[in-house]
Amino acid sequence: MNPQQLSLGVSLNDDATFENFYAPPATPNAQILSALRQQIETANEPFIFLWGAAGCGLTHLLQGACHHAQNFSKTFQYFPLRDLAGYAPDELFVGLEELDLVVLDALDEVINRPEWELALFNLFNRLRDAGKLLVVAAVQGPQELPISLPDLKSRLQWGATFHVQTLDDDQKQAALQFRAKARGLELSDEVAAYIIQRLPRDMNELFWQLNRLDHASLAEQRKLTIPFVKKILGL
Repeated sequence: MNPQQLSLGVSLNDDATFENFYAPPATPNAQILSALRQQIETANEPFIFLWGAAGCGLTHLLQGACHHAQNFSKTFQYFPLRDLAGYAPDELFVGLEELDLVVLDALDEVINRPEWELALFNLFNRLRDAGKLLVVAAVQGPQELPISLPDLKSRLQWGATFHVQTLDDDQKQAALQFRAKARGLELSDEVAAYIIQRLPRDMNELFWQLNRLDHASLAEQRKLTIPFVKKILGL
């Protein structure tokens, strides 16, 4: 991690790692994980663009890329653009070509704003010229995003583009159990299905509620049963 990250007040979620991302084998999401790992480990692909619906795991993957870069002693900067849209982009992007990896989350929050689009275009060029890595995420692919600056739209189509798939309900249940196991929690099929059926299907919300259950289970020394889950989550 580098000093600028701390000065921006930006921090990474400790749970948002590649190892903690549920991606069944031989699925598009597993291929995306592999591509991100290879990008950081071998620099085989300078630019990766991820897109997908809210709750599909874009932020998890981007922060996972930062954790993975850190594991390989690479310098990086993570930008949650939805939180930084009020900043002057030229000031935010100063000197980033000196880092190994730059990660831009929620690109759609700042496009169609001339100062941002120009700053992004210039950043892309500086990173490319310096041979550094860039990962970008948005809710739409680069062709569909309503970008005003033609040169930026063109640049964003230069790299590898991947559509992050939203999990179906069975996969969301498996993902919840996968995350619970990583926390040392036993989450039965019955209890996991109960949670999925009664909470919003957004994975961020589900994982947040799992965190609540984890803390409550530890505090009360209770297993995750349906009555206990119902009580803690107010279902």
